[in-house]
Amino acid sequence: MAKRKSLIKIKPKKYKDGDIVKVSFMVMHPMETGTRKDKKTKQVLPAKYINNVKFAYNGKVITTLNVWETLSTNPVFTTYMKINGKGNLTVNYTDNTGEANEKSKKIKPKG
Repeated sequence: MAKRKSLIKIKPKKYKDGDIVKVSFMVMHPMETGTRKDKKTKQVLPAKYINNVKFAYNGKVITTLNVWETLSTNPVFTTYMKINGKGNLTVNYTDNTGEANEKSKKIKPKG
């Protein structure tokens, strides 16, 4: 399967070493519960939902989210983290069908 579109946003956009920032991860994912029917075919759409999300900074996991199928389509996951120098922020997710993807962003504090 092709990699899904995803985005990592950090607020505020300008930060320095020691600051606490808000990190949001957005992913284009259907988040099907397995209970909804296709309007045309009347067939039940199979369950397909993200069930695990991990945020890591320089290889160290900073938070793990266990997720259920009741989230909306194209979910946004948010956490806070302290900036500890330059590095790499990585967000991984897996879904109930085994699909897994990863998105990374370079962290470059100013000052």
